[in-house]
Amino acid sequence: MSDINSPEDPSDDTKLTRSKRRWAEEGKFLTGQVSRSETDRLPPGQHLVKNWPVLDLGQHPMIETASWSLTLKGAVENPVTLDWAQLKALPQSKFLSDIHCVTTWSRYDNNWKGVSTHDLLDLVIPKPEAAYVMLTSYDGYTTNLPLADFASEHALLATDWEGQPLTREHGAPARLIVPHLYLWKSAKWLTKIEFMTGDRAGFWEKNGYHMLGDPWREQRYSDD
Repeated sequence: MSDINSPEDPSDDTKLTRSKRRWAEEGKFLTGQVSRSETDRLPPGQHLVKNWPVLDLGQHPMIETASWSLTLKGAVENPVTLDWAQLKALPQSKFLSDIHCVTTWSRYDNNWKGVSTHDLLDLVIPKPEAAYVMLTSYDGYTTNLPLADFASEHALLATDWEGQPLTREHGAPARLIVPHLYLWKSAKWLTKIEFMTGDRAGFWEKNGYHMLGDPWREQRYSDD
């Protein structure tokens, strides 16, 4: 996955969006190495970087913490909208994880701080029929993932990286991090989490990218 967030508006047909649609059609970056040892740390087709590349469509919403909010809604017992103070009052977790972009770069040992998705789930209590989530960003970007992946061990709503608040280009003030999936699933500038009983495609999934995005299975593009 790529660390790319873009508006849902189909009229926003930028050069990069067109390129990524073409990559999906051509299967660019695919190696065919779908069977990996559990001890392998670098997924197939990936290369390591030491920096954190910024790859997006040039739209970096500026959201002050005073006006930021996160709405959790849908198939939950306790829908809620959190402001920044309420988010920071929740238990704060620290995780160390690797990240993997669909455009083939990976970065090891990222130190995150934020609110674990487990604590968000405890807050809203998903209904038994909830099976997926849709993430929506302040710029209109959307991406979907199974509830089981949203609730994975090291997934969190990150506010800090390497001991410092997230920067605007990396999704400040808060973004999701689901480290075991390609990074396009970890929406920047997060403002809404919808719990769903059925799956539906987000922005890049509508444009040829995989509905799940597992780096170790090289699920870069749709099987359709």
